[in-house]
Amino acid sequence: MLHEFFAIVSNCNKSRLRHLALVKPTAAMVAMDSERGDLVAHGATKTSALTRAGLNLIQQALSIYDGNLRLALCNSRFQEMFGLPERLTTPGALFSDTIRFLAECGDYGQIGDLDEFIAEKVQQALAFEPHYVERERANGRTISVEGSPLPQGGWVTVYTDITAIKRQEALLRSHSAHLSDQLLSHSEDLARANRELAATIATLEETKRHLTESEALTRTTTEMMPAHIAHIGLDEVYTYSNGQLRSVMPDGPPEIEGEHVSRALGGEIYPIVKPYFDKACQGEPSVFEFSHSEGARRCRVALTPGHGADGKVSGVYVMSMDITDEVQARAALMQTHKRELAAQLTSGLAHDFANLLTIILGLQGQLEKQPDLGEDARELISTTRAAALRGGVLLDRLSNISGRRDLHPTSTDLAELLRDIGAMASPSLPDLTELSLDCGSVTRPVILDSGFFQDALLNLILNARDAIGPGGGAIRVRASALRDTWLELKVRDTGAGFSPDALMRGLEPFYTTKRNDEGSGLGLSMVYDFAQLSGGLVKLANGASGGGVVTMRLPLKYGQEPTVPRLVLLVEDSPEIRTNVREMLRDLGHSVLEASSAEEAESLAQIPEIDTVLTDITLNGSKTGLDLARALKHAHNPSRVFLMTSRAANDEIRRAAEQEFPLLSKPFSIAELTGFLEADHIS
Repeated sequence: MLHEFFAIVSNCNKSRLRHLALVKPTAAMVAMDSERGDLVAHGATKTSALTRAGLNLIQQALSIYDGNLRLALCNSRFQEMFGLPERLTTPGALFSDTIRFLAECGDYGQIGDLDEFIAEKVQQALAFEPHYVERERANGRTISVEGSPLPQGGWVTVYTDITAIKRQEALLRSHSAHLSDQLLSHSEDLARANRELAATIATLEETKRHLTESEALTRTTTEMMPAHIAHIGLDEVYTYSNGQLRSVMPDGPPEIEGEHVSRALGGEIYPIVKPYFDKACQGEPSVFEFSHSEGARRCRVALTPGHGADGKVSGVYVMSMDITDEVQARAALMQTHKRELAAQLTSGLAHDFANLLTIILGLQGQLEKQPDLGEDARELISTTRAAALRGGVLLDRLSNISGRRDLHPTSTDLAELLRDIGAMASPSLPDLTELSLDCGSVTRPVILDSGFFQDALLNLILNARDAIGPGGGAIRVRASALRDTWLELKVRDTGAGFSPDALMRGLEPFYTTKRNDEGSGLGLSMVYDFAQLSGGLVKLANGASGGGVVTMRLPLKYGQEPTVPRLVLLVEDSPEIRTNVREMLRDLGHSVLEASSAEEAESLAQIPEIDTVLTDITLNGSKTGLDLARALKHAHNPSRVFLMTSRAANDEIRRAAEQEFPLLSKPFSIAELTGFLEADHIS
């Protein structure tokens, strides 16, 4: 703090520096240096000493009092000019004691009530304002008193002995009879005005410095906020921005101050914002949300009118935030509530419903065996059976949506998966409907739950088929990598497109636009669940040339190309399961050694060429597969250790195993086994 005060004083008195006189540091000053030394040690002590020496270079007397009217600092000239005792020049001395001493010495002339005079001075000090005054002391000397408040509280005062200047003015007057009294008066007034002006300039400079610091602090604070804060003039030009537009719109320009709003926001967002901006210019604040399709983000914007001194709107303050996570959380919560409703509907009825369907199907089978049934009767039996089977499909969908389905991501060849989906979907499409599937530039394997992905895409294709109708049309499926961040799948059709209500509610469970109870309303909801569980999103829209467009984005994570063959130690006590898993491993190109117990596996694991150990948790003998895995880990065996089990998810041994080692649930497919073994190599 001392070097800041010195800067203030030196700026005010550059023309007044005179003689060199060092001041002896007081105990309080030493204590202050000691405390700061904990932070900056030698450098701070040196700076403090230089500051004290610099204060004593000033010919003027200087004092600094804090907000509690206690002396914070003074120089030796302050004590010399007023003849103050040591106790009044020690930091902590009361301002009122100093005033009392000077008043008793006659420095303020004749005073009636001393206590009242001191109280008045104290009140003036508490409400301190910048000032410059000149007064004659009891010893005949004339001094100027120049005071300025400090932003931290308290004030600094500089006292200058101007006796010589006053004598020169008097001498000039006495020896210049030939000069007019008016000219002399003007000279004296000019000298006084110059001194007052110097004090005013110093105060203004200090105020300017603090305003600059305050503005810099405000700008730094706004730039650190996770939101875009800006000001726009009535001409729709940005006059201020905290530089965070890209946190809301990743594709936005980095610098927008001086730019027109239309150029900064682009052709998609500007028409959305414009009506709300016009309202704000009329004095009406607003808060609204919009979606930014390029970045797949959801944004919330608050526009607040700013008023000038005349009370009229002079501009608009803007705060915009990325609320994508919040919107997804709200949607997920809504989906959770609806799944809970579905669970409540199915938990009590599923068992009885399944029994009724079984009875109905059984009776239909018996009726078909009756002789001499007419064609009408057989048609009724066939229709009843179809309705019962459809009820079974609906029950299965309800169970899927009411219970959480865990993802099992594996490294998947997307092109091959799309070919398989096309082969499954094509027979259900009308002859006049064309289906095309294109994996675009996604040529590397990607990590996803291929089964769930297949179900979701089939749902989208069948929905597109129903939207097109029997007249035929085209269904285009295209996958692409979006900025190496998203795997984007677009399904377009040439149907009538989504209605406004369907665009809003199409992803809700049980919502359907199909007539005659043909739709369950669970297809798109299942697609949404898959995307949400994967950390992605689903968006419904209509194409520019008609037809519906469903966009599903999943986090893009590339899998590794097929790995080199490994030597795998397979530990399984069931011969049938061991044979099945062994064939899977061999189909993947690996060599396999087999063991049926943990003890046997520990001996075989010493073979240096063994790269991977795959063991079931439950084994014959005294040790489990988890015991085997722990023993290999404790022995620092270099092999990778994986566990597999058919134990339930709430089993204690399974939960303990999952916390220590990778675990694969039985039964599993060869694709799931591939992704599981390569999981630690996913890039």
